[in-house]
Amino acid sequence: MIDFITLCDYSGTFAFAISGIRLASAKQFDWFGAYVIGLVTAVGGGTLRDLLLNATPFWMEQASYLTVSGLALLFVIIFKKFVIRLNNTFFIFDAIGLGLFAVVGIVKTLEFGFPMWVAIVMGTITGSFGGMLRDTLINEVPLIFRKDIYALACVFGGFIYYLCTFTGMSSSIIQFITAVSVFLIRVIAVKYHVSVPVLKGEES
Repeated sequence: MIDFITLCDYSGTFAFAISGIRLASAKQFDWFGAYVIGLVTAVGGGTLRDLLLNATPFWMEQASYLTVSGLALLFVIIFKKFVIRLNNTFFIFDAIGLGLFAVVGIVKTLEFGFPMWVAIVMGTITGSFGGMLRDTLINEVPLIFRKDIYALACVFGGFIYYLCTFTGMSSSIIQFITAVSVFLIRVIAVKYHVSVPVLKGEES
C-alpha cells in the first residue's frame, strides 16, 4: 500500500507539472516545450533540495517522475478546454503542488537527520523553487519575488508541522494537516489580498 508521503510526492509532481504546462500553453509553447516547463516545475525544487542534502536527485533514481509529468501534459491536451480556459486552474494546481511538496521536503530532510529549522528551509525550497524556475523560463517575475504569500506559506506550514509533532498525532495526519495548511494559507492570502509589504527604493 502506498504511503501518504509517496502519494504527496506523485500528486505534487502531477499538480506542479500541470501548473507549468498551463502557463506554457498561455505562451503558445509546443508540446515538447510545455513538457519541459512542466517537468522543470515539478522536479526543480526537489532537485535543489537533494543537492543541498548531498543526495542523488530523486528523479534520477526513478523514471516515474518523468512519466507523471508526461501524464500531466496528456491531461492538459485531453482536457484543454477545461484546463486552459479556466482562469484559476493554474492557481489551484500550483497551490496544491506547493502544499504537497513542502511536506515532502520537510519529511525527507528530517529523514536525513537534519534539525527542524533546516527541514522548514528545505520544505520551502522544495515547494517554491520549481515555480521560480518555471516563471524564469517563461519570462515572468517569479511568484516568490512578488508580494504574494507564496514561499512564506511553506514556512508557516513548516511551523505547523513542528507544532503538530508535540500532539502525539501519527506522521500521516501531521503531513496531511501541513499540506492542507500550506494550501489554505496560499488560497486565503490571495482571496483576501494578504501580501508582504513591498520594499520601495528611494524616490528620485
